[in-house]
Amino acid sequence: MKSIMSYDLMETVRNTNEWMGASARAMASYPVWGLAPHPMFKIMSAWGRVTERSFARMVIKPDWGIHSIAAEDGRDHLVEVETVVDKPFGSLIHFNVQGRAPMERRILLVAPMSGHYATLLRSTVASLLPDADVWVTDWHNARDIPVSEGKFDVEDYTLYLVDFMKKMGPDCNVIAVCQPAPLALAATAYLAEEDPTAQPRTLTLIGGPIDPDAAATEVTDFGRRVTMGQLEQMVIQRVGFKYQGAGRLVYPGLMQLASFISMNMDKHAQAFQEKIWSEANGEGSEHDKHYRFYDEYLAVMDMTAEFYLSTVERIFKGLEIAQNRFTVAGKPVDISKITTVAVKTVEGEKDDISAPGQCVAALDLCTGVPDSMKQQHLEPDAGHYGIFAGSHWRNNIRPLVLEFIDENAANPVPGKGKPATVTPIRTKKAAKAAEAS
Repeated sequence: MKSIMSYDLMETVRNTNEWMGASARAMASYPVWGLAPHPMFKIMSAWGRVTERSFARMVIKPDWGIHSIAAEDGRDHLVEVETVVDKPFGSLIHFNVQGRAPMERRILLVAPMSGHYATLLRSTVASLLPDADVWVTDWHNARDIPVSEGKFDVEDYTLYLVDFMKKMGPDCNVIAVCQPAPLALAATAYLAEEDPTAQPRTLTLIGGPIDPDAAATEVTDFGRRVTMGQLEQMVIQRVGFKYQGAGRLVYPGLMQLASFISMNMDKHAQAFQEKIWSEANGEGSEHDKHYRFYDEYLAVMDMTAEFYLSTVERIFKGLEIAQNRFTVAGKPVDISKITTVAVKTVEGEKDDISAPGQCVAALDLCTGVPDSMKQQHLEPDAGHYGIFAGSHWRNNIRPLVLEFIDENAANPVPGKGKPATVTPIRTKKAAKAAEAS
C-alpha cells in the first residue's frame, strides 16, 4: 500500500499542476482584464497555457502523425499503421504505404523501452519510409498491463525480439536504437543457434550500451554507485488505483522524466521561459519547435520493475552482454555464433548517454562475422538524440545505414533462393563515385 500511495501522490501532483495551469489560463483570459492593460495578465495566461499542456502530455500516448509519404511515382501515398503481432507487453506494427509496390528493403526498427514511447522514433520512421518497408516494436505502458499478465524482464524482451524477427523473416534488416542494442544483439545470437534461417540479413546498432564500462557517463556512474537494494527502494513503486495495472511494480515514467530533466535543468528551464514569453507576446504557435519537441519528450511510460532492475543488474553492473555471458531461460547465448549477419555500429562523438566506445564493442564480440561484413561509424559533433532523429541522422547516418543494407543485400539468405535485388539510394559516397567515373 505504501508504494501505491507514493505512485498516486506523483499523479496527484501532476494533476494538480495541470489544473493550476488551466485555472490560470482561464482566469487571466477573461475579456474584462482588457480594461486593465497590465502585462501580468498576458504572462499569467501564457504560463497557464504552457503549464496545462506540459503536464497533460505526461499521461498521453502521442500519435505517430505519419499520414502520407511521397513515392518515386510522384504520388502521395496514404500510410496506415497496422498491428502485425500483438502481445501483452509490446506489439509489432507495420507502416503500410497503400498503393505502393513492395519494397526490397524491409526494416525492423527496434524502439527503446527507456521511459518514452516508440513514437520517439517518429522522425526516424518518416525518414526511412520513402526508401524502405518499415516495422517498429511498439512497447506498451506497464501501468496499463494487468498483474495477471505476469512478469517482463530482459529475457522476456529478448524473446519478444526473437518472435518479431521470426515474423519478419530472414530478409529483414534490424536497426536497434539505444537501450535495445545489446538485447537485439542477444536475440540475433539466440536465433543463430535455435533457428539460423530466421536471422536478419543485417544488424545496425545505434548508440547502445553493449559495453557500459568502455566509456564512463553519468548513467554508468550512477549504476556503479547505487546498490540494487537502494535502487529498488528509491525508484520502484506500485501502480495506483487509476490504471488497469494497479498493484504492478514499475519504474514510473514520471520519475524517469524527472531524472531526464535534472540532467539538463538549465536548458529546459530556459526553453520554457522563452516559450512563455513568446506566448505572452502573441508569437506562440500550436506546432512550433518547442511543442513539437516537448509534446514527445514529456510523454512518458512506466517500465516493469523487473525489466528496469534486470537491465541495471545484468547489462550495466554484471556486463553479461559485454562479457558474452548472457543467458535466456538458463540457456547461454553465444554472440560468437553469429556468422551470416552483417553488423554495423553507429556512435555520436558527443553522446552523453552511451559514450563512444560502448556500442562499437559489439564488433569485437562478433568473432564469427567476417571483417568484410562489419562496419562502424562515429558521427562528429553529434549527441545521443541526433544520431537517430536529428540532422546528423538525416544528412549523414541514414544514407550510410541504407548503403550498408544495400551492400549486404547480395549476401545469400539461408533457406531462400537468390538474394533480392535492391535499387540503391543516392548517397554522398555513390555520388562521388559517379562523378569520378
